[in-house]
Parts: sequence; structure tokens; C-alpha cells
Amino acid sequence: MVIGTALAWGDVPTMVLAIGLAFLFGYSFTLFAVLRAGLGLKAAIKVALAADTVSIAVMELVDNAIIALTPGALEAHLTDGLFWSALLGGFAVAFLITTPVNKWMIGRGKGHAVVHAHH
Repeated sequence: MVIGTALAWGDVPTMVLAIGLAFLFGYSFTLFAVLRAGLGLKAAIKVALAADTVSIAVMELVDNAIIALTPGALEAHLTDGLFWSALLGGFAVAFLITTPVNKWMIGRGKGHAVVHAHH
């Protein structure tokens, strides 16, 4: 969101960039961890996809919805408190919703439980 806003991109390209980077970084962190644990690249990619897809998707859906639904947030600039409060508020609400989703998945041996098996 910061990059797209700083470059004065439109709402859709900014959100696409934010979502794309969230998946890229989310998968990368898991991928590097399981590669260090000794998995081959193909297996590590499968583990990262299984571990993070639902979590990142829920986080991004909620976070971007909060930002989009906050009046004026999409028009705010980096120097506006509204930009930062909407961004932080979106993260906070998304975290509160994503945490029980992750807990539920781990309890069923899915999500991040797949990664834990390789540590």
C-alpha cells in the first residue's frame, strides 16, 4: 500500500501490488525456513503453499476490505494520519480474524502445522 500510494498509483494497482507482495514475502519466509531444514525445492514449495495460502488470503481479504471501507483511506496520502491508521487498523482486525483461522488449521494438521513437521 505504501509503495502504490507513494507512486500515486490507482486503487486497484496498489491493492494488487500489496496482495502480490504479501503472498511473495509470506511464501518466501516459509520457503527459506523449510529449505534450511533440508527439504528439496519442489517439496519446500509444496509445504509453503500448503502452510500459507489460506492464512495470507484471509489476512489480505480482511486487511484490504478494512482499508477500502474506511472513508477517505484510499485517497489519503503517506503524510495523512488516516492512511496510517487505516493501514494499522486493517492489520489489527485481519490479525484478530486470521489467528483463530490459523489455530483451527493447525489443530487439524494443516496450515503452519505442515511447516512444524519439518523443524
